[in-house]
This record gives sequence, C-alpha cells and structure tokens, in this order.
Amino acid sequence: MNIFTDSVPFFKMQGCGNDFVVIDNRELGVPETAMADWAKAVCARAFGVCADGLFFLENADDPALAYRWHFYNSDGSRAEMCGNASRCAAKLSHAIGLAPAEHAFGTDAGPIRAKVLLDGPDEGRVKVQLTPPLKTETDITLDVDGQPLTVHFTDTGVPHTVVFVDDVTKVDIMDLGPKIRYHAHFAPAGTNVNFAQVIDENTMLLRTYERGVEAETYACGTGAAATQLLAHTLGLTGDHANLTTTGNEVLTVFLENDTVYLQGAAELTFQGELYLKPLGLSL
Repeated sequence: MNIFTDSVPFFKMQGCGNDFVVIDNRELGVPETAMADWAKAVCARAFGVCADGLFFLENADDPALAYRWHFYNSDGSRAEMCGNASRCAAKLSHAIGLAPAEHAFGTDAGPIRAKVLLDGPDEGRVKVQLTPPLKTETDITLDVDGQPLTVHFTDTGVPHTVVFVDDVTKVDIMDLGPKIRYHAHFAPAGTNVNFAQVIDENTMLLRTYERGVEAETYACGTGAAATQLLAHTLGLTGDHANLTTTGNEVLTVFLENDTVYLQGAAELTFQGELYLKPLGLSL
C-alpha cells in the first residue's frame, strides 16, 4: 500500500504567534462548500496540522485585486477578516509571485491594502490597511455573573469587545472571555474579547479570547486594531500604539485620517503535503 497518495501542498505561517495553514487554491479547486470541513480537519491538534485558522488563496474576479481569500477559523466558522492572517497572506502571495509587494486583495469584509516592507528597520514586516471600523460604541454596561462590567465595542472587520484592566496578567480569560463572547448583548454573531492594560499613551499590553478558536490566542491583529481605536477614542492613547501580545510579539496600530493600519511580523514556518485520506478529505 502506498501511503504517499492523494496529497496537496500547503504552507504554514504565523503572524505574531497566530498560526495559519494556507492553501493555494488557484489550480487545486477545493470547492467553497467543502472549505469549512477542510478547516476543521486540517487545523485539528494531533489529528491535523494544528492551527488557529486556514485560508485559501484564489484568483480575484476584480482586476483591482491581486487575489482573494476564503478564511476559516479552526472550528470551521467563516470569518470576514483576520488581521494577522492578512499580513501572512500578503507576505506569502508576494513570495510565490502571486502579488507585488504592495497590493490589494479581497476578503469578506472588503478589499484590504497591504505592503510588504522590503527594507529599512522594519524589513520583513507587513503593513495592512484595514477596512473602516463599524458600530463603535463605548461605555457599554453588561451584567456578568450579577455584576456590572464596563466594556467597549467596535468592528474592525470582525466584532471586538475591549475591556480595559489594571493588570492583564490577573484576568481569568478562560472564565470571563466566554461570558462576554456569548453575552446576549452581542447575539447572534457573538464577539471576540480583548483585555488591555494601558502603560502609556503609545504602549499597551493585550490578551485576546478569539471567537471561532474559542480560546486565548497568542495575538489577534483586528483585536489590536480595535483596542487602539477604542483607547484613542477614550483619550487613553495617541494616534499610534505598540501592543505587546500574549506571545510577547509587538503589533503596531496607526490611526491616520480615520484609517486604521496594522503592522507586524508574518513568517513562513514550513511547507509540506497534506495527505487527504487520513484527514477524511477528498478532492
């Protein structure tokens, strides 16, 4: 029996510890109806590659876009946008010749502009222009376990709630995160939950409970953007901030003329072959 059959190539990337499997779907042709099942199988720990999410790269219908993606969380849920994954998509697409260093690509949240920085002190990092924030609301009072909790909300491509705390290390994120993520106030879509500690006007510490992963992740790009946007709105920070994530990486968020930019690392960690039969998948 030959076990080296029915395989497809894949890339593994990470953006500040948020890790993703990437499949170039231009010729492979995985149908959109099967993509959620692929995400659940491939992202599974022990039985798959293990990742926070999976996205497929495809040719775009719009000539203004270099490509488009289909992004899925590890539980198979489709996400409109992911900041850390967007940087990974931009860097990989440039590396494989799919796009120039500066380009735009399509997401469910709208076009994303990206620039792979090729020189200078930030060489190798990627800067992306996120979609305009939606539904920003500050000073929301939630009832959590019978106690009032003040939170703030915005949508930076996906919904994010931010809680400002005195010490992020003391937050029981696996207890409080799900209670806010599934709170009736945010139904039916739910929300990602960010816990932020402001150090000074340009520095914050950040921990994120991610919807779809249903756990704390090492970093969340759209969460960092949401946190800086809300901190600035509340007068806690200036027009840019460096946010240190759980993975001890730094994401920089710039607010320029009502536009949100996210800059950070994106790294190709390895590439290989997915053997479909053990994953319960087929083409």
